[in-house]
Amino acid sequence: MVDGSGPVSSEAGIRRALRRAAAGRALDVEEASALLAARGTALDELLDIAGAIRDAGLREAGRPGVVTYSKKVFIPLTRLCRDRCHYCTFATVPHRLPAAFLDREEVLEIARAGAAQGCKEALFTLGDRPEERWPAARQWLDERGYESTLDYLRACAVAVLEETGLLPHLNPGVLSWSELQRLKPVAPSMGMMLETTATRLWSEPGGPHYGSPDKEPAVRLRVLDDAGRVGVPFTTGILIGIGETHPERVEAIFAIRRAHREYGHLQEVIVQNFRAKPDTAMRAMPDAELHDLAATVAVTRVLLGPKARIQAPPNLIAGEYDLLLRAGIDDWGGVSPVTPDHVNPERPWPQLDELAARTAAAGFTLRERLTIYPEYVRAGEPWLDPRLLPHVGALAEPATGLAVEEARPVGRPWQEPDEAYGGRTDLHLTIDTTGRTDDRRGDFDHVYGDWSEVAAKAVVPPTQVGGPGRAATAGFGDADLRAGLRLAGQDPAALLEPRHAEAALALFGADGAALDELCRTADDLRREAVGDDVTYVVNRNINFTNVCYVGCRFCAFAQRDRDADAYRLSVEQVADRAEEAWQAGATEVCLQGGIDPKLPVTGYADLIRAIKARVPQLHLHAFSPMEIATAAAKAGVSVREWLSGLREAGLDTIPGTAAEILDDEVRWVLTKGKLPTAAWVEVVSTAHELGIRSSSTMMYGHVDHPGQWLTHFRVLAGVQDRTGGFTEFVALPFVHTNAPIYLAGIARPGPTWRDNRAVHAMARVLLHGRIDSIQCSWVKLGDEGSAELLRSGCNDLGGTLMEETISRMAGSDNGSARTEEQLRAIAAAAGRPARRRTTAYGHVEA
Repeated sequence: MVDGSGPVSSEAGIRRALRRAAAGRALDVEEASALLAARGTALDELLDIAGAIRDAGLREAGRPGVVTYSKKVFIPLTRLCRDRCHYCTFATVPHRLPAAFLDREEVLEIARAGAAQGCKEALFTLGDRPEERWPAARQWLDERGYESTLDYLRACAVAVLEETGLLPHLNPGVLSWSELQRLKPVAPSMGMMLETTATRLWSEPGGPHYGSPDKEPAVRLRVLDDAGRVGVPFTTGILIGIGETHPERVEAIFAIRRAHREYGHLQEVIVQNFRAKPDTAMRAMPDAELHDLAATVAVTRVLLGPKARIQAPPNLIAGEYDLLLRAGIDDWGGVSPVTPDHVNPERPWPQLDELAARTAAAGFTLRERLTIYPEYVRAGEPWLDPRLLPHVGALAEPATGLAVEEARPVGRPWQEPDEAYGGRTDLHLTIDTTGRTDDRRGDFDHVYGDWSEVAAKAVVPPTQVGGPGRAATAGFGDADLRAGLRLAGQDPAALLEPRHAEAALALFGADGAALDELCRTADDLRREAVGDDVTYVVNRNINFTNVCYVGCRFCAFAQRDRDADAYRLSVEQVADRAEEAWQAGATEVCLQGGIDPKLPVTGYADLIRAIKARVPQLHLHAFSPMEIATAAAKAGVSVREWLSGLREAGLDTIPGTAAEILDDEVRWVLTKGKLPTAAWVEVVSTAHELGIRSSSTMMYGHVDHPGQWLTHFRVLAGVQDRTGGFTEFVALPFVHTNAPIYLAGIARPGPTWRDNRAVHAMARVLLHGRIDSIQCSWVKLGDEGSAELLRSGCNDLGGTLMEETISRMAGSDNGSARTEEQLRAIAAAAGRPARRRTTAYGHVEA
């Protein structure tokens, strides 16, 4: 194992780095690493710099000189774990425990004892997914009806909220995006130590994390990002002295900084020193030295800046309170008057009176906080689920977000908030007359993350930007282009195979005569698949709310609760609009809305039942995969169970929206917090398996490139091969005018007309034999553009819509509705007959 002290830095390097830090200059990895070696007067100078940065941040936060802590109980829900960390004494084996898990009453007994002592936090600590390693854990969960450790954790968190009023902080280890969604409603905060980004400490035999699947740095970094995407106030940190070098330690701090800049969710960063424990593989490893800890805390403060909340556990510092305060911490973490530190049981918590006295001796005031930090308490949504607001509000000072120290937790119902409807409910009408109130949300500067971090991720290789490239030669001189055109005519589906990737990419870049040839080929395939009829459906879009806090960077539709253009429709208002649509001749309504935190869990099924009660024959095409995934998580059930319930209520099909680009590399730039590709695939595949068919879509022309388009089509083809559930494919050109990512100067101003022709033609070619109907969107393309694409492989115009606010809020200028006559006119302009259809492409009698 490499000695954690790292290379010895030169005195000159340390002095140079100190000068840059004192001047407020950005440090690179080499400079920050040099500062970790500061000792003597150099260390004193480093501590002074860090302390000044911390003090400036506390003044800006409105609590100068205040150092915080959380009064908590420690609930070791299970000490079983599938990992094998070589320094850990918390994890053990089944025969050393009375049971695999604490039972519910044991959990509540600990929580009640804490509440009686004035504790406000219930810290749930547990091993990662023990049921995947230990049969005893699997059996315990099965006997009690829990599918997983996380299911049981969720149930225990709800019990603590309802019966004691303590606020759960969850530390279950590695979580997926979907699992974070599922746990967010039951806990104001969560956490997972990053520990290190040094992959060798995980991958090499003898390393501290060797044999521990959940300690792979890439996996843990993904959790940090997913927590930000879901909007969870999150705790993370580094563990020093486990064999990492100084540059590796600094790289971990940089990784934490990058995640927080992008999502703004890291409420605290812990700098924890390794302490060797008997009966572990690392028992002979020397403890991290306290001056090394102080230097690391100071460097962390310098790199993360004044707004960061930095903590060092007070029971691991051998009484050196003043040293750590000088280094720049502003929090002591959780301290319990009731339970021991089960992770470091040999290191008792300090008494609160002693902690307050030692803090005061250093010139600071000790104040109690909640498990969720004050900044996130005061912000409320989107950080806090509405079902947690009463629990947090009962314990927090409204002005500061800190704890009301004399408050005692009391159990409260964990339930849906009161329903609230209203706002600009006529937006579907006035968007075409008075328009939107402003071109952006009031929280534009921060809700989408740090735009500079987003821009750094959004760099598209010059050879991949949409538009004619080397494949656009008018004389078809490129071999890949010629091969692509040949395959398009003879074996179009083969272009999805990896061995033909270059040919497919050449076709995406085609222009001039080559593009004309591609469009003719696509139109021939269209004629072969579906004939000459241009189809359309008479339908109505109903966007029942535009309140949403996900923060998709391309979306100009979403509004905050208090924004001038925000609205929520009641169930009755939605049913009224559906009935109006039926009376106007519609056979379908399409329901979609923002991810509104105040929408009740029952809200989606309530909408379906209300419409079916009014108009039983109306086809309900409702709820995007994002809505389904988040609603299922909020309800604490599987996607399959949730969709089954909606089907029983009357759901017919679902829109395959929220796909954007099914390539996570660009997806996280474009959407920030929307469901990952795997979750989108899970939702639509599950729907298909349940007999609920869906459309499929792709939004293009923003920060994407043709290689990602090809990946997207491969994903769709794979789903269709497995389920056969897609009814159509809809290409959606990015409307840029009011899109946040365009206003920030990052996205392109939508696709070019060449891009539009190429993408629609390639959709026909690549999906030939799998998805017969290719739709062009008149909302985004206009009438003339739609007519042209009907000659380039498309056969469907979508619907009459009757109302459309999403594209119009983004700046589309093609209106919100079309009559049947207008759609027939578009088809006639393309030289084709038009025919009305059902949602699933059946015939409608004239």
